[in-house]
Amino acid sequence: VLAVMLAPIFWLVASSLQNDGQLARGSYDLLHPTFQAFKDMWRTIDFERYFINSAIICTIAALLATAFASTAGYALARFRFRGSRPFGLAVIATQLIPGSMFLLPTFIGFLWLKQHVGIQLYDTRAGMIIVYTAFFTPVAIYFMRSFFQGIPRDLEEAARVDGCTPFWAFVRIVLPNAAPGLVATFVYAFLFAWDELLFVASLTEHNAETLPLGIRLFIGNYSQYYGQLMAAGVVSTIPVVVAFFAAQRWLVRGITAGAVKG
Repeated sequence: VLAVMLAPIFWLVASSLQNDGQLARGSYDLLHPTFQAFKDMWRTIDFERYFINSAIICTIAALLATAFASTAGYALARFRFRGSRPFGLAVIATQLIPGSMFLLPTFIGFLWLKQHVGIQLYDTRAGMIIVYTAFFTPVAIYFMRSFFQGIPRDLEEAARVDGCTPFWAFVRIVLPNAAPGLVATFVYAFLFAWDELLFVASLTEHNAETLPLGIRLFIGNYSQYYGQLMAAGVVSTIPVVVAFFAAQRWLVRGITAGAVKG
């Protein structure tokens, strides 16, 4: 099973180390790799711009979604107020609606804001950050609520006895203990935003295009740069792999921490 799962990754890396002629003939030479595709891909398209846009948009959106989810998830886990249960169910219910259903209203909303209010969100980093933050916050709230429910209330009560206000007990006691959940939520939102294509293809034109849009430019009607395409796939995968393995321990703890209470 491991070999089957790793075979596409091996094929991606091996193909990025061949030239276009070898790829066209299917004659792979693994003993004499070439890094020419990695050099050429930066000149064929403005790869640096796509990479920077992805890094900025995905990082900020993941941070905002995690910040909103930490406060909303804590409120749903600790407080009982009128409408708390319907609100919690409504948060999860948003995930039952296909994401493509939000695309047209979002596009029309961007145009309306530009025409009537003068706020430019179409083809801007700010617009994509807002879209991704809104898209990933509901499921992030669900993750964080489950995690906060697994943190004993005794810790907060002890902090209150020592003189902390409810807010500072949340900041100084709850959030440090919720670090695995925060990391898991951030990594989840970042990974999905990094690979998202539908919204960024429809809501951007030039200035805020991300890596998924840039990578597909290597294959056109009159040119096919398969080696550079594979090299771009390797480069775009490296940040995700590094982020995942760096936070792997926290990610696993964050996903499983809310599963068992007590």
